[in-house]
Amino acid sequence: MSSPIIKVENVGKLYRLGEIGTGTLSHDINRWIAKIRGKEDPNSKVGESNDRSSKGNSEFVWALRNVNFEVKPGEVLGIIGRNGAGKSTLLKILSKVTQLTEGEIKINGRIASLLEVGTGFHPELTGRDNIYLNGAILGMTKKEITSKLDEIVDFSGCERYLDTPVKRYSSGMKVRLGFAVAAHLEPEILIVDEVLAVGDAEFQRKCIGKMQDVSTKDGRTVLFVSHQMGMIIQLCTSALLLDKGTVELIGDTPYVVEEYLKTNNRDASYYTASENAKGHAFFTEIKLLDSKDNAANEVLYDEGFKIRMRFICKDDNKLTKVGIALVDKFKRKVFTTHFNFEKNIDNTVEAICEVPGGIVMPGVYTLDAAIFIPNMMAYEYLNDACSISIVDNGSELNYDQGDIGCVYINCNWHQ
Repeated sequence: MSSPIIKVENVGKLYRLGEIGTGTLSHDINRWIAKIRGKEDPNSKVGESNDRSSKGNSEFVWALRNVNFEVKPGEVLGIIGRNGAGKSTLLKILSKVTQLTEGEIKINGRIASLLEVGTGFHPELTGRDNIYLNGAILGMTKKEITSKLDEIVDFSGCERYLDTPVKRYSSGMKVRLGFAVAAHLEPEILIVDEVLAVGDAEFQRKCIGKMQDVSTKDGRTVLFVSHQMGMIIQLCTSALLLDKGTVELIGDTPYVVEEYLKTNNRDASYYTASENAKGHAFFTEIKLLDSKDNAANEVLYDEGFKIRMRFICKDDNKLTKVGIALVDKFKRKVFTTHFNFEKNIDNTVEAICEVPGGIVMPGVYTLDAAIFIPNMMAYEYLNDACSISIVDNGSELNYDQGDIGCVYINCNWHQ
């Protein structure tokens, strides 16, 4: 069994909010004495977990705490989690951009990182000069870099601007050249943060293909951070879930992604009527459910979802319907559907609309709901009653196809 190329043991990173240093001379002296004596930083004892949504009582925050994992050669590890979970901090520590507070990291190989737009580039140097500079930092000779130059330039698509200072590049051009340099200069470990989102769909497709090549064909290791679950599932052989600076889960990618979506769905999207709601017909509750009938605000593309509506209807008109409309981010109705309901003796109604999987394309949508009589009147019409995110889980109809609309129809083809 091969030894790990990256081994992270009990890693922690402590930050002090608001200022550089501890803020007082006595605190600085106490930290210095503790370091000389090989003791724990006294300020770390009062540090809190990194919960960005609450104010907290301590001025010290653990961005990472007790992080442990191993990465094997040739493995593609996806690192996922909410904003503020510690993903970028972890990558910066692995790339030796940031010093860890406690723990130990063992790395066997050269690392090339793409953490932010323009990472490792000197703005006054040209694109060509920066390619040679990055190669030299990785320990490559000028001859070795020259042999890769044509591949780098061709992949980046920036040939015309190769002898222009990088400070005049757009953010997209910087990402293109930065990834091309990182991927082609043969590091044993490639670390990529969320910067690929800056690139267009065509370039994202090339990047994913290149990362697959360097891991499967060249046997190199890739650490990849993204909020696009389709990319994570398609590319990564395993995944690590971070939450508030600690490792929640590490394992097979589909399982970790599913657990991550469950944590996001704890704050599920739903609508409840105010206590003084009144009228002949009005909604009391609208809730989104996943395929397992759990409250959800994020669902997988191929699993479908349900919309459960509860409402009061005091009118006896047999033509009264309940309906919903799914609305995209541009406020365009993706589809509408109506239902003729039957009410209970107490005028209450519960209706469930099931939306099949594999139809609504990945994206963020809102839900309009109405109780109405066709061509006559609407008792109640709710705009943006709920929101829902359809998450791609590695389907063939994901980001690399460009804009393919909001709905996929499996039509009857023949010839």
